[in-house]
Amino acid sequence: MNTSLALLTDLYQLTMAQGYWKSGLGRHEAVFHLYFRANPFKGGYAVACGLEPAAEFLEGLRFSEDDLAFLAELPGPGAGPPGSDGRRLFEPGFLERLAGLRLTCDLDAAPEGTAVFAPEPMLRVQGPLLECQLLETALLNIVNFQTLIATKASRVALAAAGAPVLEFGLRRAQGPDGGLSASRAAFVGGCAATSNVLAGRLYGIPVAGTHAHSWVMAFESELEAFEAYADANPGDCVFLVDTYDTLEGVRQAIEAGRRLRSRGRRLAGVRLDSGDLAALSKAARRLLDEAGFTDAFIAASNDLDETRIAALLERGASIGVWGVGTRLVTGDGQSALGGVYKLAALRPPGGEWRDVLKASEDPGKASYPGMLQVRRFHEGRRPVRDLIFDLRRPPPIPSTGWEDLLVPVFRAGRRVRPPEGLEAVRARCRSQLASLPAGTLRLSSPQRFPVELEPGLAARRAALMEGARLTPADRR
Repeated sequence: MNTSLALLTDLYQLTMAQGYWKSGLGRHEAVFHLYFRANPFKGGYAVACGLEPAAEFLEGLRFSEDDLAFLAELPGPGAGPPGSDGRRLFEPGFLERLAGLRLTCDLDAAPEGTAVFAPEPMLRVQGPLLECQLLETALLNIVNFQTLIATKASRVALAAAGAPVLEFGLRRAQGPDGGLSASRAAFVGGCAATSNVLAGRLYGIPVAGTHAHSWVMAFESELEAFEAYADANPGDCVFLVDTYDTLEGVRQAIEAGRRLRSRGRRLAGVRLDSGDLAALSKAARRLLDEAGFTDAFIAASNDLDETRIAALLERGASIGVWGVGTRLVTGDGQSALGGVYKLAALRPPGGEWRDVLKASEDPGKASYPGMLQVRRFHEGRRPVRDLIFDLRRPPPIPSTGWEDLLVPVFRAGRRVRPPEGLEAVRARCRSQLASLPAGTLRLSSPQRFPVELEPGLAARRAALMEGARLTPADRR
């Protein structure tokens, strides 16, 4: 089976690469930046995620024989079915170039779990223009989605106010790859566990779950179902109680809990999955406490997200564990991060750098020129502002209280930053968010975290934008 991911790209990346190769531009050195134009979910921040999967993709980037054979058969524009007139989209010489392609680019990036803000770059790629161009689609695919889901998970975890959040969206995720990526990113963002067993094996994420309504329906009574489940799965048990009548289900769980206790085991908790979760959780709490199960938790699920969790807590819901699926793994509320990958500087071999940008009548869509870095300034341990600047014209270095966010990951195509464990990444996310101003973390109408362009960079950007508006006659 061909396991190469080199064709995980848009066709125009390859046609542009062939154009660079034919025109001689392919050997020009380029700088690209990956960034997003607006913070997701109308929030105050994003959580950088996806760097490790992106690095693994870059390490394995090779065009296999099967890849090249497929590309060799693609018909050229207007050529009709393959074999009809012999015209092909890609020339043999270009395919030979791809066959020998080995990554030589540099990559600098914000470590996973870092709090980042629009429009600062999360990644900077520097190297031959042909190579940099071929990386665009895969990097955006990986980083856009995982950053979106990590950010969503962090918002859900913040809304839960310290109570564990379990991610179990696999059945509603966008395919197997989407499910795995979502489970990984959700753990980075703050989820305590996943129902996705494969994600648990691949990434070391704790796995958790209860049972389905079908288990209860398969038995003559709820009590029989709960006792059979406890017998089949030794250990602390959590029972799903809303198959028929929720509060009656709680009473049956209590009866099963008494029998568990008599055998030296315990009722860990009950799960609510429908109805008025606030009212039902408070009633369930009373029943459990009156029966002496004060340590049994109440878990809740049913199309939850940060907004619903916050509303339930405002109503005094007695819920100690939150199960979040569909609205988390699909990034409900924002279908995509909207990250972009833009060329910012170019130079011929042995030549001088030329800054470039994409101009736009919409100022928010104009890109940023140069070789950019992000400097974060601190007062004590708290970040207070970010400054985007050009490495070729850096501002004076402060004596204390700063860090540059983009760190070396690849140099000349070789990885120089070792992989991080997911627990360490998750801890970074938690620490970063805890250090942000409280207003930046608000779920609605957040306070804007200050992100500034270094004045010289801002002036050059404005001049380039103005120059792009001039006609050829004006330029003369």
